[in-house]
Amino acid sequence: MNLPNKLTLARALLVPVFMVFAALSHYGQADFHPAYSLLAGLVFAAASLTDYLDGNLARKRNLVTDFGKFADPLADKMLTTAALIYMVVDGVCHPVVLALVLFREFAVAGVRMIAAAKDRVIAANMWGKVKTVLQMLTIIFYYFACFFAPADSAGLVSLLTQILCWAVAAATLLSGFIYIKDNRQVLLD
Repeated sequence: MNLPNKLTLARALLVPVFMVFAALSHYGQADFHPAYSLLAGLVFAAASLTDYLDGNLARKRNLVTDFGKFADPLADKMLTTAALIYMVVDGVCHPVVLALVLFREFAVAGVRMIAAAKDRVIAANMWGKVKTVLQMLTIIFYYFACFFAPADSAGLVSLLTQILCWAVAAATLLSGFIYIKDNRQVLLD
């Protein structure tokens, strides 16, 4: 297993660690623990960094593999979906945003499964990467803002996070539409 694939696996393994800290933070509640919010943000940021590193290393060192094309977006989805679920629980991300993200991911996964049945592997496109980066930045903003913002600015943190989440929903829909349009031939063959 090459280094980019190991980084992808590390990202997937960081998901449960992130989930523990996110679950313990209790943002917006009387028993809010800012330190857990910071730890969740740090773990999420570290995991997000592996996304940047694995792709760059794979391309620069010509280490792109079918496993990487499959596992990299899967690890991204595991990480961002877990975070969005906790943000819905915290009341800063509307459930519709999460549903749109999940619908897009199911549709893309369906196209990839059809392609795989035809011995084709479809890598993520630029719009999927834009969507993922926006998701990751929104999530990082939220967890760090929970830690650094004064207690009396919880409403502002929530509002800004909600706005960013709706921007994520728009980018998700756009990237899904472009992905399906660009790969429609896989569906038609």
